[in-house]
Amino acid sequence: MALAAAENRILRSADTDFGELLASTGSVAPSLILLRGLSGRPDARLRTVLDNLDQLEEYLQAGAIAVIGESRIRVRSLPLA
Repeated sequence: MALAAAENRILRSADTDFGELLASTGSVAPSLILLRGLSGRPDARLRTVLDNLDQLEEYLQAGAIAVIGESRIRVRSLPLA
């Protein structure tokens, strides 16, 4: 996570531990795309992420956790309170 923050990168994971770490440390970076409940092949999950990047870009650049699920997307700005 430290390297991703230092290099201004965005993490993508299905592991909720990353969100918990960001919450517990009060970090403002790195941003995280959290995949929840997405089924199917890896290329289909990647397509879901890519199809939604335009609407998430501003939030992710400012520092956020974006949760992408089967039927909705939620965004929470960092740091989490």
